[in-house]
Amino acid sequence: MEERVGQIWDKWITKLAYQGYPEAAVQLDDVKAALGVFYRGLGGDSGLTISATTPTLHRARRNWLHRVAGTGSKVELAWYDERCLYLPQRLDVFPQAELNRELYFWLAALAGTPATAEVHRGMNWLVDNQSRCQQTLSLYPGLRSRYRRLVDAFIQQRDPADLKHSGQAAVLSAVYQALREPGSVTELPADDFAPDPVPLWLHPNPPRAEGLRSEDSGKDRDSSQGQSKQGEQRRRQAERVEKPEENGTTLGVRHEADLFSYAEFCQMDRGSEDEDDLDQAESIANDIDKMSVTQDSTPVASRIKFDLDLPSAEEDDIPLGDGIRYPEWDYKRQVLLPDYSCIIPMQSRNAEASDLPAHLQTTARRLRRQFEMLTNRSVRLRSQYDGDELDIDAYLQHRTALATGKGDDGRLYSQKRRLQRDMSCLLLADLSLSTDAWVGTQNAEDDCQVIDVIRDSLYLFSESLHASEDQFAIHGFSSRRREHVRFNCLKDFGETYNDTVRGRIADISPGFYTRMGAAIRHASALLAKQPAEKKLLLIVTDGKPNDLDRYEGRHGIEDTRKAIQEARSMGLVPFCITIDEQANQYLPYLFGRQGYTFIHRATQLPKKLPQLYLKLTGKLLEH
Repeated sequence: MEERVGQIWDKWITKLAYQGYPEAAVQLDDVKAALGVFYRGLGGDSGLTISATTPTLHRARRNWLHRVAGTGSKVELAWYDERCLYLPQRLDVFPQAELNRELYFWLAALAGTPATAEVHRGMNWLVDNQSRCQQTLSLYPGLRSRYRRLVDAFIQQRDPADLKHSGQAAVLSAVYQALREPGSVTELPADDFAPDPVPLWLHPNPPRAEGLRSEDSGKDRDSSQGQSKQGEQRRRQAERVEKPEENGTTLGVRHEADLFSYAEFCQMDRGSEDEDDLDQAESIANDIDKMSVTQDSTPVASRIKFDLDLPSAEEDDIPLGDGIRYPEWDYKRQVLLPDYSCIIPMQSRNAEASDLPAHLQTTARRLRRQFEMLTNRSVRLRSQYDGDELDIDAYLQHRTALATGKGDDGRLYSQKRRLQRDMSCLLLADLSLSTDAWVGTQNAEDDCQVIDVIRDSLYLFSESLHASEDQFAIHGFSSRRREHVRFNCLKDFGETYNDTVRGRIADISPGFYTRMGAAIRHASALLAKQPAEKKLLLIVTDGKPNDLDRYEGRHGIEDTRKAIQEARSMGLVPFCITIDEQANQYLPYLFGRQGYTFIHRATQLPKKLPQLYLKLTGKLLEH
């Protein structure tokens, strides 16, 4: 009974202390797509993705109701770094939903205006945000009315005259003056507390990670990470600390503060398969402001760990050479690092010749009939000197020319000729560890892994193109740091599609990581050597570029984008097919709006891949 009463009290006092307007709340997910277009349209960094920020302590004065409820100490403010534009996951600052929606767009404009990206870096929070407002309103006068509505609505919610603390009232008045007339306030009056957060400005002290590096990430994700949890990824502040001592002290003699800080530590073994540990860690992360991370090398008995070390030479695929070096793009210095990555061409050691799987034979027959029609497709050439039919239009023009006394070259016939498909295609399949994840279906018995979907797609793609007589090659890739980018040859351009190739496709398995830039460069070099007039580079993937080293994040995105630009400069047509639900966050930046497609249901990829090829090649051959 006492616990129930406590829950009712906590819920009631928390709701009473809350100062937002939940009935008018706008979620970031509802406006993220429009915000991305708006942000980049104003000149914002097109390499940034939009993500939810995390609550941080603001250290401003709290009213008595907040202190009783234990709330009001944290706030979500907008900020950005080299990877993301972080915005509040939900905005309910104003009682009107339209104003909350406009606030999202104003914050995006404030962060995305080119002239404000690096200005006044050394200035304080107050001056910097006023300068940003001035620059934004100067460059985009159309935003002035929106900004004025937001400022008026924000100021109306609180009158400085109602504040009992004179210093606090003076600070608030100065902030309001800075909002009304950006650039008019250079410093705030002295006060014992920090000023109240201003949701119309960017974060005064963004929660950037401190002291964390990825040098010891040799143990990485196992296959369970392919099944990511639903929900918004949030940025967390972090620090590296020493492991707390576990000296067996009894609970009764611990100080309260020590007990709280010790409870924040949660052992997270990347090889652990205990879902309860993951849930506990997520709960702890949502309650703390800064994550303290440490290394624990203490062995734990009876625990299986998964390490992504390379297999032994006897068990690994067969290398087809010593390796091929390719450059890599350093976006911070804007230079290509020569001979930075190493491609290792490989071929399956254990593959055995096999037939097409029985569950694909019906679909394959239908696709073969459809693609065989491409080999018999013909086109009628008009205005020829000779042919099998008289060209009526050319004849009428001929008679008109004679009647008006003009000359004519005598091209009066039409001729039917077989259409030559001068086309080469290289399909590059992502075989990274994430393909070990499971794909849910409506029938639980039919659940399969991503790698199974990719395997079936490669089968049907090969059956279709073999029937069309188009030249094609199929390769897979994964990586383990820059010195080992595995490039698995499933079918080369000079090979005939047969049971041997089917055996290699049957033998594919999830590999390591996704150093996509190096793989695209090597695939582009192979495709560029083909004599065909039209050359299509198809990339099938289930996630964004990543690797153990700095390739994670912005570096991998920028290098992949550079590799795609290089492919286009070679006359190739790169196109990406993905099943990643987050693809809209980064693929438009990599391939352009018309350079990729998202398959909503991963299990539909095998049937849709050949149809996509038909559409793409149809457009290419028309030009």
